[in-house]
Amino acid sequence: MEDTLTKYFSGELNRAEEMTMFLQMKNDEQLRQEYIRLQNIYALTRLAPDPKQESEGKEGFSTFTRRMNEKKRQRRMRFLLQYAAISLLLIASTFFLTRALTLPSTSTTEMNTLYVPAGQRAQLTLQDGTQVWLNAQSTLTYPARFNRKQREVSVIGEAYFKVAENRKKPFIVTTQQLTMEVLGTEFNVYSYPQSGYTRTSLVEGSLMVSETGKNNKPVLLSPDQQATYCENVIKLEKLHNPEHLLWREGIYAFDNERLIDILSKLELYYDITIQVEDPEIFNVCYTGKFRQRDGIDEILHILQKIQSFKIRKIREDNLIILSR
Repeated sequence: MEDTLTKYFSGELNRAEEMTMFLQMKNDEQLRQEYIRLQNIYALTRLAPDPKQESEGKEGFSTFTRRMNEKKRQRRMRFLLQYAAISLLLIASTFFLTRALTLPSTSTTEMNTLYVPAGQRAQLTLQDGTQVWLNAQSTLTYPARFNRKQREVSVIGEAYFKVAENRKKPFIVTTQQLTMEVLGTEFNVYSYPQSGYTRTSLVEGSLMVSETGKNNKPVLLSPDQQATYCENVIKLEKLHNPEHLLWREGIYAFDNERLIDILSKLELYYDITIQVEDPEIFNVCYTGKFRQRDGIDEILHILQKIQSFKIRKIREDNLIILSR
């Protein structure tokens, strides 16, 4: 799989191969960590405004990918890692990215990818001024520079977009199930493959939603509406709880939701498996808000005070078991 990562960062994978790699990454912790490490090093090669430094950084990265399977790669990359140490710590700890990652590029087709690990969030500003927030275990693929006709990105996971208005260049967001097109607006996209559905919620402006890869007539959303795609059907409804969108501020909000649905989201957000031995626990509904930084343990302890259940952790299996 290391060869696949090398090809990915060299731009040799097609879109289908990239999607396959990211899906595999969700179940392979070692692959995910290797990807994050490579991604951070690659990002650092583009942070330096001095063309000479940028060239040196890219050359160093190329050297890294050629030697990544050799036993002595850490010693040979010592200079690059020392050069990048301070910035690398900043990126790895905060995952808060800005325009620095979208410096002008000589190639309009060069694609960038940002993956956010479990328990983290990310924010970045695209080349056109559009702001994007990414939730935990989410991936955004976007060009270094948009072309003259449209602005297109793709998402796996959850993302919030505040699109810079440009009536001559529509902004298009593609997921596995839905494609959304806007000119300038704010909306949220929820599209984790494990969830079995895709949902987009409109905050401001207007939004056209259609099935990805099909020529069906698009659905037009107005503010405070959401469209949910499940079992080949797009359902349009009112946005009942806007507080669900507070995740970009580090707050997870639940409004009369069943425990089974809450646990499914917590598994995604914190990359952990939660097993319930007593199915009756699933039917209890909860309303509340939690801070992302509180962590899975604190959230479960708060839920435990509302409906009594026991919590058992098996750390070596990354597993939490709930029972009466």
